[in-house]
Amino acid sequence: MPATAAPRGLCWPAVSASHPNIEDVFRRERSRVLATVIRLVGGDFDLAEEMVQEAFVAALQDWADVGVPAQPRAWLVGVARHKAIDVIRRRVRFADRRAALTAEAEVAFDPRDAPDRDLVTDDRLRLIFTCCHPALAREAQVALTLRTLGGLTTEEIARAFLVPSTTMAQRLVRAKAKIRDAGIPYRVPEPRDLPERLDAVMAVTYLVFNEGYAASAGDDLVRHELCGEAIRLGRVLVELVDDGEPRGLLALMLLHHARRDARVTADGDLVLLEAQDRARWDRTAIAEGLPLVEAALRREIGPYGIQAAIAAVHARAARAEDTDWPQIAALYRAIQARWPSPVIALNLAVAVAMTDGPDAGLALCAPLADALDGYHLFHAARADLLRRLGRFAEAAIAYRAALARTQAAPEQRFLARRLTQVSGAVG
Repeated sequence: MPATAAPRGLCWPAVSASHPNIEDVFRRERSRVLATVIRLVGGDFDLAEEMVQEAFVAALQDWADVGVPAQPRAWLVGVARHKAIDVIRRRVRFADRRAALTAEAEVAFDPRDAPDRDLVTDDRLRLIFTCCHPALAREAQVALTLRTLGGLTTEEIARAFLVPSTTMAQRLVRAKAKIRDAGIPYRVPEPRDLPERLDAVMAVTYLVFNEGYAASAGDDLVRHELCGEAIRLGRVLVELVDDGEPRGLLALMLLHHARRDARVTADGDLVLLEAQDRARWDRTAIAEGLPLVEAALRREIGPYGIQAAIAAVHARAARAEDTDWPQIAALYRAIQARWPSPVIALNLAVAVAMTDGPDAGLALCAPLADALDGYHLFHAARADLLRRLGRFAEAAIAYRAALARTQAAPEQRFLARRLTQVSGAVG
């Protein structure tokens, strides 16, 4: 009997193909269940992850026979809670912890309780502010958020960071220990503290979105559950903070994710922006995102707002050839002038190539070689510019470098096809 694929980072027994909706429930509810269980066990990330996984295994065994319950989230959290109580019973100071668990359980597991009803008490929001606490390094913030909210495995996060799995595992262990030992509170900051904490949360939210929008590894280019979680968090941030940048971030994610159905073929192969069928773009998401861009830029000029403005230029172009590349290049120059980064410089080089030609783009790529050597899109961009110039032997070298630096199967297939094309042209 074939087994269904497990959610990322979790394993369970084989599931009958007659119950395909069980996996959907797990993917949809995983982050909410884990966030609530982390709160109920007093911020013990390791215990919560272990208990949630055991709850998933129990669900697979029970639901395959009796079907998915009416309130699967409450069922999963309830089972995880009971398993946590059993573990804590064997630990010291059980009486105090058990009383706390029991007191919170009545509210936490009420089937009528919807986490989205009260934005400030959303456990996932508590979780991301905890993961993004300033006591943690930025790399640890992102890794812990991807592990807990995104459900990525340690190996997947390591590939996204271009570090060995052992290094990432140690980073995650240290981050969890820091939260535990420093007594970092599992809560949303007070309103007066929100502005200074917001930058880290927005940065991590966008990195979670990016891992979903262009997965760093695996067979799927897009991980819709990660994108959806990041967009949901973006909406919560807009409700919490009346500033421009949260609106810019939300607009940026909406406008990018609006292209999701056009970015891959029916076989899962990558489709470049200029070749996408724009009739398949999500016009509802675009209609929501465009006014947010204007609202963001009216309040302040920040990097998310400007990047959202770039995405809006693409969204407004009915055809690829209608894209206002000079405006996009100007916007990237504005970002690079105030918030410089090698990746922004690479995007500027691509935009300049579209306005002034491949030679001009290559000239801007040259100074980025050392900083972006491990970034597959740098080599892919250079390869494309070299291909357009007819420098096929050099393009082949760059395509090979890009192939060696990505674990995402759709990108690998695309790059391999391009490599075959330019290699044939060389011969």
